[in-house]
Amino acid sequence: MASLTFKERAVTWLSQRLQSRVPYSSRNPYLEGMYAPVTQERTETKLRVTGELPRELNGLYARIGPNPMQVPNPGAYHWFTGDGMVHGVRLQDGQALWYRNRWIGSDSVRQKQGRSKLPGPRRGVGDAVNTNVFAHGGRIWAAVEAGSYPVELNAELDTIRHGLFDSQASHAFTAHPRVDPATGEAHAICYDALKPKRVTHMVVNEQCQVTKVVELPVKHGPMIHDCAITRTQVIVLDLPVTFSLKHVFQGAGLPYGWNERHEARVGLLPRHGQAQDIRWIPVDPCYVFHTCNAHDLDDGGVMLDVVVHARMFDRSRIGPEADGTRITFERWHIDPARSAVKRTVVSDRNQEFPRCNETLSTLPYRYAYTVGFNNAEAARGLLRHDLHTGSTLVHDHGAGRSTGEAVFVPREGATAEDDGWLLSYVYDANTDLSDLVVVNAQDLAGPPQAVVHLPVRVPAGFHGNWLPNQV
Repeated sequence: MASLTFKERAVTWLSQRLQSRVPYSSRNPYLEGMYAPVTQERTETKLRVTGELPRELNGLYARIGPNPMQVPNPGAYHWFTGDGMVHGVRLQDGQALWYRNRWIGSDSVRQKQGRSKLPGPRRGVGDAVNTNVFAHGGRIWAAVEAGSYPVELNAELDTIRHGLFDSQASHAFTAHPRVDPATGEAHAICYDALKPKRVTHMVVNEQCQVTKVVELPVKHGPMIHDCAITRTQVIVLDLPVTFSLKHVFQGAGLPYGWNERHEARVGLLPRHGQAQDIRWIPVDPCYVFHTCNAHDLDDGGVMLDVVVHARMFDRSRIGPEADGTRITFERWHIDPARSAVKRTVVSDRNQEFPRCNETLSTLPYRYAYTVGFNNAEAARGLLRHDLHTGSTLVHDHGAGRSTGEAVFVPREGATAEDDGWLLSYVYDANTDLSDLVVVNAQDLAGPPQAVVHLPVRVPAGFHGNWLPNQV
């Protein structure tokens, strides 16, 4: 089993020591309310359903997020760093068969559980895998960014091993691979917290082998959370959130911060190109966690749809910048001929977690789905942006109810882009429980198609996907 390098162990030790010096505080909003971690792994098989579950939905809806087992000092805890926990509901023939939640089997979690380490190589600083769970190569994977390998899960969501898929390569991975529906290849832009002068473009084929790695020179160690692909290009978002020694020595749980000195730019890398082929185009300073989709344009440019934060990790040391920070859903026309990015605001309502019908990834499309939120109502609304008309439709989950990221599942044989369902976990502050809610995308403003009532709370987390039965 490959172990961590001396540098990785030393940085982990130093980070833990510095965090231990942060003044103690018993309060942290990311450990309270809908964010509060749950303390048990559970399996529930008696699930009440309101409405009618589509019989075509045969598979597993899984989502992951932070769920720390122990927090010595809540005041020093950063939401992005908690131990990973995956939550899943299995649907079959119109029935909800079970709900399960399982901690990701990192070395630190297994040690706290009194269990032996799982097989496979390790790398990176810290071992929390908490950001995305997805299918690739007919199997289930959970992933994080900044250096660590993914982990493989079985159909019951137990962790079975660590590693860079089935490849022997040793490279950082990401939480946001982008799969081309035409080839089945997963493209990723990956960064390593300990290698600030480069990021990599990686391709993983359907056989779970790394087939390409291109190293791209950068400055300051940018945090590149997501990327996008078109038929011909990989889009690299090199934006001014970078590795911060200041944050490290302040004991911040996440060593990244807003960097005024870092040039904001977007890179267009030909999918079959090398490092020298990338074209960098300047963009106004901002930060993007998540892209929705991208496609090539007839003029040689690219259209990219993104959720844009005006600033990120400028003042906050425990989570995303919140109060007073503008968040918009935008279309970016990236024009390499003019070396310019034209930004058009589609919606200026605060929102995040953009998704679409991903059978149209890399292609022109019409509908983008996001989660709308504000400080008073949290993530109450599910938004649908019509990119042809510019209109926005809202599904309101109701007072006190907050939705996570919604995943679009197309109906088998569908010909219309919006013929399918949107699935998400919805937390109800009135009961302190959560539901799996299924919304008919063609009746988005109407009542839910079905609600699976869970006898548990699913803490607010990050990303998930629909994993059909063949996975």
